[in-house]
Formats: sequence, C-alpha cells, structure tokens
Amino acid sequence: MSTDQSQHDGYRSPLETRNASREMRALWSERRKFGLWRRIWLALAESQHELGMPVTRAQVDAIRAHLDDIDFEAAARHESRLRHDVMAHVHTLGDAAPEARAIIHFGATSQDVVCNADTILLRDALDLTAGKLARAIDRLATFAARHRALPTLGFTHFQPAQPTTVGKRATLWAQDFAIALESVEFARNALRLRGLRGATGTQASYLGLLDGDGAKVDDLEQRFAAKLGWPKDRMLSVCGQTYPRLVDAQVVAALAVAASAIHKCATDIRLLANKKEIEEPFEKEQIGSSAMAYKRNPMRCERACGLARFVMGLVNDPLQTHATQWLERTLDDSSNRRLVLPEAFLALDGALDIMANVAEGLVVWEATVAANLAAELPFMASENIMLEATRAGADRQEAHEAIRVHSMKAAEEVKKHGKPNDLIARLRADPFFAKVDLDGALDPARFVGRAPEQVDRFIATVVAPIRARHAAALSTNAELRV
Repeated sequence: MSTDQSQHDGYRSPLETRNASREMRALWSERRKFGLWRRIWLALAESQHELGMPVTRAQVDAIRAHLDDIDFEAAARHESRLRHDVMAHVHTLGDAAPEARAIIHFGATSQDVVCNADTILLRDALDLTAGKLARAIDRLATFAARHRALPTLGFTHFQPAQPTTVGKRATLWAQDFAIALESVEFARNALRLRGLRGATGTQASYLGLLDGDGAKVDDLEQRFAAKLGWPKDRMLSVCGQTYPRLVDAQVVAALAVAASAIHKCATDIRLLANKKEIEEPFEKEQIGSSAMAYKRNPMRCERACGLARFVMGLVNDPLQTHATQWLERTLDDSSNRRLVLPEAFLALDGALDIMANVAEGLVVWEATVAANLAAELPFMASENIMLEATRAGADRQEAHEAIRVHSMKAAEEVKKHGKPNDLIARLRADPFFAKVDLDGALDPARFVGRAPEQVDRFIATVVAPIRARHAAALSTNAELRV
C-alpha cells in the first residue's frame, strides 16, 4: 500500500485536513515542538559553557549541527522503551551528536524544556492569531466605510426597530473583534518564560552545579533566556515544577472571546442572508444543496460558527487542569494540554480565515435592503408625521388618534392578509394630513441618526491604530482550504 493511500486508513483531525492554515499547523507540528526542545538544550549548553561549567565548545557545536535533522522514528522507538517523551528525545539527539551525549539536558528537569518551549509556542501562536484578528477587523472596516450611510432596518429582539446603516452594523462586528484582539494581545504580553528552575522550582540542581553561587545561577538563567530571544525581565519570579497552568486558562479564555465574536458576526450574516439583504461570497460552481439546486446556503458562516462553538467549549478544561495541579505539580495536565492548546488555536485559526474571507467578499443587495426598510418605515415614521401635523396646526391628540387608527388597520392588512404596508396610502387619503410632507417624513436618512459619523469615528480611532500595529498581517487575503 502506498503512503498516499495509507493516510486514509486512520483518523485524521479535520483541523489538520480541512480547517487550520498551513502556518498554524506548522506552529503546532512535532517538527516545531521538538526543534524547540533542541534549541533549548543548545541555549542551556552554550550558557553553561560560557560560565565555565564542564561543557566544551565542541559539544555545543555538535548540538547546533543537529537542530533540525530529527529522526522521529528513532524517537518513537526510544519512547516506547522509556515511556518518557523528553528522555526519548535526549537519547535521539545523543545518537545524532554522540560527542555531546554526556551534557545534553545537563542539570535540567523535563519542564525546563517543555514549559519554556510551550511558552514560546503560545507566544508565536498568539501573534499569528492577533494578526488574523486584525485582518478581519480591517476587512470589516473597509466594508463599513463603503456602506457607512446605507440605511437599513435595525432590529432589537429580532423585531424591527429604529433604522441604522449597513456600515454602522458592520462596526459592531468589528468592535467585537477589536475587543477580542485586546484580550489576545493581553494574554500574549502577559506570558513569562519559566526559565531554569529544576524539579520543584527551587533551582537546587543548578545551585549544586555552580558551587552554591546564587548569582551564577541567575547569570545562567539570564543567558539562557537571551539565547532564546526572550527578554530576561519577562520571566516568572517563582514556579513549581511547571509554569502556572492558569496561564493556559488565560490564553484559551482569550481565544474563546475571539470565538464568541466570530460566532456573533457569522450568525448575524446568516440571519441577514435569510432576509436576502447581505450574503457571504458564493463561487461560480459552488453547490448550496445536493437536493435543492436553487439554494445559496451560508456554509462559510455556518462552518465558522461550528468551529467557534468548539473553541468556546474548551474554556473549562484549562481551568480544571490548573485547579487540580496538586502542590508543586501532578501529571494529569499533560494529556489534556496536548489536546486543548493546539486544537483551540487550530480551530480558531480556521474560523478567522473564514471570517476574513467572508468580510472580503460580502455582497449587499441594496434594493432588498431598501424594500425591507420601506415595509416597516411607515410605522417608525408615525411620530415624525404626528409632529409635522401638529406644526401644520392640527391638534396633537387628534393627530395621534388618527395615526393610531390607520396604523392598526394597516398592520392588520400586513399580518392577517399578507398585503403590503399601506399606512402612507391611508394617510395620503385622509384630509387631516393634507398639509404634511409625507415623502419628506419617510426619507430613510432622517432615521439613522449619527450612524455614518460613528462609522468614520470608529475607523479613525479604533481601526487605524490596529492597522498600523498589524500592517504586515493585512497584506494577504484569506484562502479557504475547502
């Protein structure tokens, strides 16, 4: 059986095959993870050599020569024998660089490797996520600016309410994404490297290797952090065996906030698609339904909602994991984190690519938007009409009663008989309103308040700084894998 065919004989996550981007999948790949482990061993060995510990330059160079030529099959054989993933890779690297075998992992415990590598992975994954949030904000802001003054029917309780504009509604979606971006950036900037702390966080092993000199232990750790490109002032002050698993909870919570923003935006677009006002992109040969050929289902937004719901559902896991880390640490965090951390990022990544793609190609059916607004506007204009009648000399209470009676009859025609809203026709036929400019009273622009101005201000004060901060992430368009 060929390799290409055998891959179909076991389960493969849809996050790998259908949803997440190449960049995010690469970040969470085994090659990236174990490559980071080797770079951590290199940083440790090089720092130890510089401090005069029994690590030679030749041993350091031997590790450096084998950072990426990982024999994954050999590592799997070692792990099946040792039942310990870190030691399996210590042996695998030792096999590749035998001259360095004796000093690989010198003085370290497993979490000196795993926790530092995971922190770097979290940083890089949060950076990629932040860029994609910024891209979605940018695309939604462009859409909002284009339709800043297009009146549309507003909804509260999903019932017709005071009009707004298509652009103003899009800023509500973009603002949710901006709030999510703040959460992601906060989580990213709050990350602290664990550093070199040993088995229970006391640095006892390093203190012993450096003859009880605490200043040298600090020097070793600071050199180590610098070689990993990490600011030495952004390390944990204290820890147990691992970095606090509450960090994972903070990160996944930030991802869940972003997922909620996605779900809300995608759901709104699905509702508007039912109203035939706004639709996601639909390609020339795309099929909406295998049975109903006429259908144009919002499948992209539906998929985004499904992925977002998955991310939101993961919030509880890292909270429980942190809460059950007995004293300095217990190992039941490991199997759960291997699932939750990468899958939260991979699922959100797929949903963000979908939403950027949707925002880039949103279609507005302006005639339908206008027609749906016109069907409800007479009722909303009734107060303005009453005021205009009063200004023309009518008694306010009599005007109110006349409009009330006509409104009830018009509503009955709409609800009971399925006929168009004929309130304005009824008012035109009533001599009581002969002096009222009914056409002017029905101008949609009179009902949207400061919505266009609010769009402009939002883009200037919220979006512009985000565009400047994440300029590099805005240059490419999102592509869907399926």
